[in-house]
Amino acid sequence: MKILITGGCGFVGSNIAIKLKKSGYKVFSLDNLSRKGSLFNLKLLKKNKIKNYKFNIANYKKLLKLQKFNLIIDCCAEAAVEVSKNEIDRVINTNLIGTYNILKKSKKDNTKIIFISSSRVNSIEAINNIVNQNILKKKIDENFDTKKPKSIYGFTKLASEMLIEEFSYAFNIKYIINRCGVISGPLQFGKQDQGFVSLWIWHHINKKKLKYIGYGGFGNQIRDVLHIEDLVDLIKLQIKKIKKINNKTFTVGGSLKSYTSLKNLTSICEKITSNKIKFSKKKSTSIYDIPYFITDNTRVTKIYKWKPKRNIINVVRDTYKWLLENKQQLKKFL
Repeated sequence: MKILITGGCGFVGSNIAIKLKKSGYKVFSLDNLSRKGSLFNLKLLKKNKIKNYKFNIANYKKLLKLQKFNLIIDCCAEAAVEVSKNEIDRVINTNLIGTYNILKKSKKDNTKIIFISSSRVNSIEAINNIVNQNILKKKIDENFDTKKPKSIYGFTKLASEMLIEEFSYAFNIKYIINRCGVISGPLQFGKQDQGFVSLWIWHHINKKKLKYIGYGGFGNQIRDVLHIEDLVDLIKLQIKKIKKINNKTFTVGGSLKSYTSLKNLTSICEKITSNKIKFSKKKSTSIYDIPYFITDNTRVTKIYKWKPKRNIINVVRDTYKWLLENKQQLKKFL
């Protein structure tokens, strides 16, 4: 099976590419290498003999010229929610037009698709209502409200989902959509746009200050965190069964197996790194911020017998170990 991974030099894409290559698949990457750190991951792909096609996914003419693939795993996205408010054209071109181009290529070649979507397709207002009603530990599933504002980034991911469904209906393209929340683990740099877990760990390693932002500045926001290895395990199952199990959308996350508040994450980082850092408070936050998210994995567990195996301690330890081992090389990218 030939697999193309878009965004193959990003955190999620490079992990999936390397693990699938080691499992015996013929893997190729598409990444324009525009993000800091992509060159680091490109070296890892080359080491594993994975070819990268360097061009922008919005360039359909170049995409059309690529060989046929049996499966495309679409990991390509401008992932930072706040960036989407300030760089709308770039986010729409990468996230939505990029998916549209992949769909046209898939239609031409009869290629299956696994789309890495986002928990940010969900309504901000509806999530806030969970907290306002004190329904803590309520899990969010595939039927949660997606109609109201969700961020421009979230819109592009939801619009991409809908476009995939339309192409599947019209042209019989087989697909899987995974709505992932926070993902972390090795190969994730300690940068804000890649996720708060690696950012927290990196700041503790280097004894740099951080802020608790929003909701009074107490660090009580809660997120579940999925270890990248658990996501890869699921992707492998989905690839094996995609002929029989397809055209479905799943919420995928750490759920109650692996969740944390920012305050608790600080405590974990202090224990693992043996470092304490200073925190300041900022009471206000972005209109795109949410105070809470825990994924309901019921559907994906029922269909694939898959559950996340690793908890938040495993996530932090594995990420810490990788960041520490690559500390000197990573500094030029941060």
